[in-house]
Amino acid sequence: MAKSIAGAARGSRRLAAGLCLLSWLIQHEGLAVALAQTQEPAPPPLSPACDVPASDLSSPVPMPNVSARLQQMKPLRILAIGSSSDLAYGAPSGIKSYPMRIESLLETSLKGSDIDVINRGLPGEVASTSAERIKSEVVTEMPDLVLWQVGMNDALSRVDPNEFEQTVRSTIGWLRDNHIDVALVGMQYVPRFAKDAAYYEIHDRIRRIAEDTGILYVRRYDAMRFIAKTRANQPLMMSDQFHLNDLGYQCMAEYVARAVIASVYLRKFRPAGK
Repeated sequence: MAKSIAGAARGSRRLAAGLCLLSWLIQHEGLAVALAQTQEPAPPPLSPACDVPASDLSSPVPMPNVSARLQQMKPLRILAIGSSSDLAYGAPSGIKSYPMRIESLLETSLKGSDIDVINRGLPGEVASTSAERIKSEVVTEMPDLVLWQVGMNDALSRVDPNEFEQTVRSTIGWLRDNHIDVALVGMQYVPRFAKDAAYYEIHDRIRRIAEDTGILYVRRYDAMRFIAKTRANQPLMMSDQFHLNDLGYQCMAEYVARAVIASVYLRKFRPAGK
């Protein structure tokens, strides 16, 4: 009986101490910050049709500028730039591009955050042209994060891989010097190009650049290949077997949004061996 009374007393003291701490937090302006630091938003779940292993998606990396904006509860501006996938080019009217979907996905996960995604994709654009536009768009739009979908048109245009790599690396360096985070959105998996050495070389260069520079790389090629080989009755491309269909754009948006959230908040979810 004495032990029960002592235990109850200890419990009461702990409860009182907890209430005192809560009261102190409520009386101070740092309450919101204190709560925000202890609660990490979950990454948006992948829909069943888009689900792939984590190792086929991305490995979280630090995104200091994006993290700082969110911690300070300031609006987050994201510049999406690249080729036709940014604009849902070739898709039937009414299909939303992946940047349009990302804004909604991020705002759902980052409740209370103001997210603005600026879409500046152009069909057929190679990395060297995108690199010049990135610099001018940064001056105008002042983004905190650049989502650079890159590589497809360079591979198809047979751009020299060394020139391609130098362009991408120098642009990443320029963005970092200007305190802007960058994520590379990789090439898509197209079965008829899977054995094309030039196509795969550009794909491999993008992976290597991301690893060397420590930036976020969304492995779109690996994710799409996984779906093509495990769910062949669920195409991600239109009948031309090149441009994405509605599901393809949805999956692309989910992959990018999840990768960004994981990089900002959830480094503990880094896939094994990555």
